[in-house]
Amino acid sequence: MRTPHVVVVMGVAGTGKTTIGPLLAARLGVPYAEGDDFHPQANIAKMSAGIPLDDEDRWPWLDAIGAWAHGRTGLGGVVSSSALKRSYRDRLRAAAPGIVFVHLTGDRELIEDRMAHRQGHFMPTALLDSQFATLQPLQADETGVAVDVAGTPEEITARAVAALDALEPTSPSVP
Repeated sequence: MRTPHVVVVMGVAGTGKTTIGPLLAARLGVPYAEGDDFHPQANIAKMSAGIPLDDEDRWPWLDAIGAWAHGRTGLGGVVSSSALKRSYRDRLRAAAPGIVFVHLTGDRELIEDRMAHRQGHFMPTALLDSQFATLQPLQADETGVAVDVAGTPEEITARAVAALDALEPTSPSVP
């Protein structure tokens, strides 16, 4: 049996990271950590006010996620993080080499509609444009997969598991 990896479920706001992350963790038999829980209160206040975070805001947040991922190295885990820029993913990989990314992708209209209908989240739909403007999709030298978010959470999770299984020798074991 191969050692499980730490999987970062990434993507713009509204793609379903908080929904798919726990489902994926359950399928992989590893713990889940909600990336939003690693934000300092100042970041949450800024986003709640409709102000996009800048890199200086994000570094401590990414470092906290990276520390969690580092602690799960060799044990496996799933954590959500927008990880929109290559530099953010590089920072996470520096903290926990071997991270695998699941990039949730989808049609902007679908994502905006889902954001408009979710309850109790601090990220307003108004920030979606800034998220798409910042997004740098996974590059060929980054270990990860892109998964379309059309369909039910169970369908999306099944596609993520299948895509992870299809990765060459670094794929996590699925019970």
